Amino acid sequence: MQLAGKRAVVTGSNSGIGLGIARELARAGAEVVINSFTDDADDHALAAQLATETGVKVSYIQADMSKPDQCRALIEQAGGCDILINNAGIQHVARIEEFPAEKWDAILAINLSSAFHTTAAALPGMYDKGWGRVINIASAHGLTASPYKSAYIAAKHGIVGLSKTTALEAAGKGVTCNAICPGYVLTPIVEKQIPDQMKTHNMDRETVIKEVMLSRQPSGEFATVEQMGGTAVFLCSDAAAQITGTTISVDGGWTAL
Repeated sequence: MQLAGKRAVVTGSNSGIGLGIARELARAGAEVVINSFTDDADDHALAAQLATETGVKVSYIQADMSKPDQCRALIEQAGGCDILINNAGIQHVARIEEFPAEKWDAILAINLSSAFHTTAAALPGMYDKGWGRVINIASAHGLTASPYKSAYIAAKHGIVGLSKTTALEAAGKGVTCNAICPGYVLTPIVEKQIPDQMKTHNMDRETVIKEVMLSRQPSGEFATVEQMGGTAVFLCSDAAAQITGTTISVDGGWTAL
C-alpha cells in the first residue's frame, strides 16, 4: 500500500479511464475522491463499492469541470489533495469550418482549462507538504494530430504544455507533473462504438478493431484502463520522483510512427 496516507482527486472518474485510475490508486492505498458533473445515487454507490473493494476511503464530489469556480471548489471540498489526476474530457468531431463555436468552447473548458483551475487550487497544499503529484491525462493527440478533431487536439496539446510549465514551477518543491498520453483504450464508450463500426464498414468485430479502430496503433491491441491506472500509480511512486515535465505514451506505438 505504497500510497497509504495520500489523498487523490480524479476528475471525470465515474467511468472509463478515470475510474480505472481511481481504482488502481485506491488499491495502492490512497484515499480517493471521484468526480463527475452528475450527482445521483449511482455516483455515490460507485464510491461506496470502490471503498468496499479496496478497503480505503472513497468519496464522490459533484463538480462541473466546465465551470472554473466548481473546479477550484472540488479541491477545497476534498480537503486538498496529494495526488491530482486531471482526466475530465469530452469530444466532438467536425471540419473546422463547420465546428460549432459552443462545442469548441466546451471542449477547451473541460479538457484544458479545468486542469489549470484544479492545479492552481491544489498546488499550495502540495507545496506546504513538500510532496505532490499532478498527472494530466492527455492523449496521443496531444503529440500528433488527426483531421476533424481541432478542439480536442488543441486542448490536448495545451495539456502537454501546461504539464511542462507546472513541472518547471514545482521543481525543487517535491512536486512533479507529467502527462499520460493514451492511444485507444478499451473503455465502455469505445466498446459501444464497435457494433456501429461493424455495421458502417460491413466487417466482423476483429477486422473492424484491427483495420479501422486500431489502424494507427501498431500493437494492434487496445490499452486497458488498468494499464492507465498502473502508469499513474508508478508516476506517484518514489521511483518516479525525478520524472517530471514529460509525456508517457501508452499507445501501442502510435506516436512512434
